[in-house]
Amino acid sequence: MEMGTGWWDEWQIIVGAAVAVWLVYEQLSYVVKGKHLPGPKFLFPFFGDGIRVITDTTKFWDDQAKAAAKVGLAWNVLFGRFVLFVRDSEMSQKIFANVKPDVFHLVGHPFGKKLFGEDNLIFMFGEEHRDLRRRLAPNFTYKALGLYVSIQERMIRKHISQWIQLHKDGSPRTMRLLLRDLNLETSQETFVGSYMDESMRAQFKQDYHYFNTGLMTFPVNLPGFAFHKATKAVPRLIQALSVCAGKSKQRMTRGEEPSCLMDFLVEETLKEIHEAEAAGNRPPKHSTDWEIGALVFDFLFAAQDASTSSLAWSLVFLEKHPEVLQRVREEQRRIRPDFTAPITPDQLKEMSYTLMVVKEVLRIRPPATLVPHIASSDFEITDTYKVPRGTIVFPSLLESSFQGFTDPYKFDPDRFSPDRQEDVMYKRNWLVFGAGPHQCVGQRYAMNHLTLFVALVSTLINVERVRTPDCDDINYTPTISPKDDFFFYVFDSISRRRSRGMS
Repeated sequence: MEMGTGWWDEWQIIVGAAVAVWLVYEQLSYVVKGKHLPGPKFLFPFFGDGIRVITDTTKFWDDQAKAAAKVGLAWNVLFGRFVLFVRDSEMSQKIFANVKPDVFHLVGHPFGKKLFGEDNLIFMFGEEHRDLRRRLAPNFTYKALGLYVSIQERMIRKHISQWIQLHKDGSPRTMRLLLRDLNLETSQETFVGSYMDESMRAQFKQDYHYFNTGLMTFPVNLPGFAFHKATKAVPRLIQALSVCAGKSKQRMTRGEEPSCLMDFLVEETLKEIHEAEAAGNRPPKHSTDWEIGALVFDFLFAAQDASTSSLAWSLVFLEKHPEVLQRVREEQRRIRPDFTAPITPDQLKEMSYTLMVVKEVLRIRPPATLVPHIASSDFEITDTYKVPRGTIVFPSLLESSFQGFTDPYKFDPDRFSPDRQEDVMYKRNWLVFGAGPHQCVGQRYAMNHLTLFVALVSTLINVERVRTPDCDDINYTPTISPKDDFFFYVFDSISRRRSRGMS
């Protein structure tokens, strides 16, 4: 009995010593990788700082930015992975410019491949990626954007009318969910037009909710968990869009005019198919109904959460800066005296100050603040530091936006005026749409959408926010949104206010 107990005690000592050695090795290995860069003094085994990034996301990233203030870089560990926070704009440019199989892989989302699959535009490189982007270019010509403008405006007007009805009881509403619904319906109408019937739209909305919820949860791929529901929802979403692609092919084969983004995509795809057939070649990749549906799903994902974030912050800053709102209204009265008439693409081009406001919203609150990449090989990012292979790097678009610009933490649309031209002077610091080979292909669409929203909101309604402590602080969802529940009063006239002694 004593011999057995002694044997067990010895094994406990051996195992304990092995664990202690492993813990020391783990801590030292991270310190060696971090070298002279600022980083944590102690990390929890395996988890690192992973718990804090989940429980207090905003403070975690704020702390990384402060740590990287002097040298532009800071290291940490998240769930056993060595990570680098990149604050410096020029270092971020280097990462964006080197998205290649042998240097950096764009991740987009930590668990993106489990949801989107490997064969996705986000994860493509080289010739295949360049070829696909070339084929996508006709989706964003002046003609195509002009068509989208009419659809975007119609959807924004429709939802503003719904907001007025919702607020007739005099109660404030949380706007983030309303803005999300606006974006989802706008994307559906712009991307697939009338190819979805009402039952398909209802199912699509439900499945997109599952997908969106799964994006913000830990990837537990077991029945009953949100991530599992998301993985099941994605194929259904793509299947719905592939049905639309089939209908579009039938319509475009008849030589009809495009009525949505999918039609422009299908029109170009049919040309590529005919050219391949004439040359005796196989049809090009990404030309089946399913593949086209997957591409449109990528567009929809890119247009959804980021745009919702930007619309939310535009309401915040317009309400917070009445002098800016007044100037927007004055410009709108000059360009389009009849607020009920549709906005034309030519009128949109005249909205110089409104566009300056849009640019400043995107600068001071870029919706996707962090764009994670994985280093495929060691990469010399500075003269004194080489990013180790396997590192997850986080270029910060938010921190880059505060570099160079005059009084960068001030909301100041005039920084983009012809006199100051800070958008030209500090172009490399304005990374809201990324840079390099994966720069956002739909940025003009996104800019038009936000400009239309600001133009219509400023002239059709008045909004008043319900303020709470720290309501303007940033919350990661995973794009950024105001910290509070974002409650607003909406009035059906630009002159109306809540009755509390205000004119």
